[in-house]
Amino acid sequence: MGLLLHLETATRNCSVALGDNGALLDLEEQATEGYSHAENLHPFIERILERNKLQVSDLDAVCVSKGPGSYTGLRIGVSAAKGLCYAAQLPLISVTTNEVLAHHPDVQAEGDDRIVTVIDARRMEVYAQSFNAKKEAQGPIEAVVVDESSFAGSGRLVLVGDGAEKLEEVLQGLRPDIIQTFPSARDMVALGESAFTEQTFEDVAYFEPFYLKDFVAGIPKKLI
Repeated sequence: MGLLLHLETATRNCSVALGDNGALLDLEEQATEGYSHAENLHPFIERILERNKLQVSDLDAVCVSKGPGSYTGLRIGVSAAKGLCYAAQLPLISVTTNEVLAHHPDVQAEGDDRIVTVIDARRMEVYAQSFNAKKEAQGPIEAVVVDESSFAGSGRLVLVGDGAEKLEEVLQGLRPDIIQTFPSARDMVALGESAFTEQTFEDVAYFEPFYLKDFVAGIPKKLI
């Protein structure tokens, strides 16, 4: 069990959360039209630490959302996380942006429901990953150009992410439930605590963001 700082900068939402033993203690976040992470991230970190009367050295680990997402946003978040870890000799934890979206509190699923996390790329392209009702990944994250047959399958389909709304019309035949949202550091807290308990740490010196740049047109087989 630990005191963890969580950083999420993969999309237009710059988000920082403090978690203690898997419970959310504090949150600072702001989603803007432009990427203001360079201006906001460090003040958010400083305010959370100050409000909770903490120094970086009081933390047990730093958890960062490693992507996929915005190249610039990811570089800013990962650089900040590595800097904090270097400065205070803290372990580094990473989670994927898609995992974070799957754990959004509005995502409710049961039985053979399918959750597909969709991060906006451009046009009809998304970074997608499928999860079952228990929020367990059912395949890798893939870059997909979405058409009307993408994500077809049995069971209710839940689309969650900042790419969800733009897919509603093209996927209307599947009648998906749409949760249009950005990933938030709030939803990293339980994931980070689990990784901390299992001591699943990254090599701070060599850790890099997860960039997913090559797009695959058509239906990703492992998402069906």
